[in-house]
Amino acid sequence: MPEPARDAQPDLYRDTWVRYLGYANEVGEAFRAIVPTSLVWLSYGVASSYVVADAVDKGKKAGAAASPETSKTTKMAVAVVDTFVWQALASVAIPGFTINRLCAASLYVLGRATRWPLAARKWTTTAVGLLAIPVIIHPIDRSVDFLMDSSLRKIYPSQEKPSSA
Repeated sequence: MPEPARDAQPDLYRDTWVRYLGYANEVGEAFRAIVPTSLVWLSYGVASSYVVADAVDKGKKAGAAASPETSKTTKMAVAVVDTFVWQALASVAIPGFTINRLCAASLYVLGRATRWPLAARKWTTTAVGLLAIPVIIHPIDRSVDFLMDSSLRKIYPSQEKPSSA
């Protein structure tokens, strides 16, 4: 997360506790082995709501900051699309998949390598998933930055390029 400017207002979706709502699905994936699937899907609903709210917020801010000589609609559209795609990849899709596969692999390995009871293996898998979340965040964020800079951001009108998601 970029540091907020000293005189600027903190960004509700990037600089406060609200940012952690974007990680709800990773927590849901970590607990998948021990909670009903409906709770995992609920965690995706929370994270997806965060993504949509952040995209709408960035669109409104881009529209408010548009100067008369720039296209307000284009500026808003670029901000919404860029934020939505970046957040959908970096906060929901890639980390959710990563934690899901990490937890599935750890449960499988624990089943093969130990004689622990199933409950102990599931709780260990959950702990592995939760402990992995802070480790995967920054590499995924940087990878999504690179992906976006190498693809979608190249097609934006040059004067409308977002500063960064």
